[in-house]
Amino acid sequence: MNLKGKRLLILGGQRISCEIVKHAQDMGITVGVTDWYELDRSPAKQMADEAYFESTSDIDVMEKLIKENNFDGVITGFTDSVLPYYAEMCERCNLPAYGTREQFEVLIDKSRYKALMRDFDVPTIPEYQINVDDIEASCESVEFPVLVKPSDSSGARGITICHDSAELAEAVEFAKGASQTKTVLVEKYMDGAEATIFWIFDKGEYHVMLMGNRHVKENQGGVIPLPVGYTYPAALLPKFLEETAPRMKEMFRSIGIENGMLFMQCKIENDVPYVYDIGYRLTGSLEYKNIKESCGFDPLDMLIRFAVSGDYGEPDLASKIDPYLGGGYSFNVSMLSKPGKIAELRGIEEVRAMPQVIDVYVAHPAGDEITEKMKGLLAQITVRVLGKAGSIDEMKQLIADINSTIRIISTEGKELQLPGIEESDYADCIYA
Repeated sequence: MNLKGKRLLILGGQRISCEIVKHAQDMGITVGVTDWYELDRSPAKQMADEAYFESTSDIDVMEKLIKENNFDGVITGFTDSVLPYYAEMCERCNLPAYGTREQFEVLIDKSRYKALMRDFDVPTIPEYQINVDDIEASCESVEFPVLVKPSDSSGARGITICHDSAELAEAVEFAKGASQTKTVLVEKYMDGAEATIFWIFDKGEYHVMLMGNRHVKENQGGVIPLPVGYTYPAALLPKFLEETAPRMKEMFRSIGIENGMLFMQCKIENDVPYVYDIGYRLTGSLEYKNIKESCGFDPLDMLIRFAVSGDYGEPDLASKIDPYLGGGYSFNVSMLSKPGKIAELRGIEEVRAMPQVIDVYVAHPAGDEITEKMKGLLAQITVRVLGKAGSIDEMKQLIADINSTIRIISTEGKELQLPGIEESDYADCIYA
């Protein structure tokens, strides 16, 4: 598919959107980026061909911007809150959108999609009905610990683990502060293994691209455990495909999903994946790089082509999809930083040169600061290393080499990286 001369507008200029900019420019597409941040706070604008400074939530302004600048397509990558606006501006401008505003509004609202999952017997984490005006009385039926979170946020914002009613009251107010709608979920806290399922939708056909183990670690006190890596494929994959995936497909069909990609984060209990988070979009784990290396197609490239043409440009997609990765293995090492200002990242180029490393993504370069407010958020992830291996033993050695090579050094000369993924985290949960 020749896209040279096409024009794409990206909604949101955060650093991870540079991924979209680069992929689109490599296709010959002219790229514009808009958000309301100044240029020095919008890395993707600095890389784009054109920069705009309009709010992505002002649909009238966005419609004018798109039409006056002759954009052939619009895309947004990694933020839930922009998705309904994206769908509406595409509809007004008669441009391709992979989902509708109604679909996005269901799939970014935890209360709504959990109700939908219960309708189709899709496992989801049990929750408690809490009267926020009388929390003490509501707690009579609550079995602690519980997890409190906003109904409509992402990135681990506004989430607290609570062990008693006093903590619950504080957590509810904290979660409301991170919610646009001021609505809160109180769920059973499941402290177990995790998995993430990645779907691709193609003209109403639904395919599991990948199922990986999501490894979270208690490596800092007082906050929820954050992911330190992913390993693919998960041992649970065959059971999931047989027992749970068919019900999920019926659920997708019920709201009319046709195209796009979606991830589901799950807690695992008794080999059952209980969904606790959904994103009808790209995810910051960058798994599309793992998929491209193992299966030969790139979901990010597909979404870019769809945005400017209405077609994925990926013939025979179904024949390329293989969640078993052709008998191989893939991984993502996610390195987190303690609060502090980063002076130097050591070992990046040495790791990038390793033959089995697919990519090294630096989320926070030298000069960035991990603040106390970022503690417990996915924003603490500073470096991601994606790689592949032909065997489990080879993967174990690669992950160990990566962890021993990269160092995150503060302006005070201290090492900032938190304890990361270890062999014991994934030894028993890889498909073999």
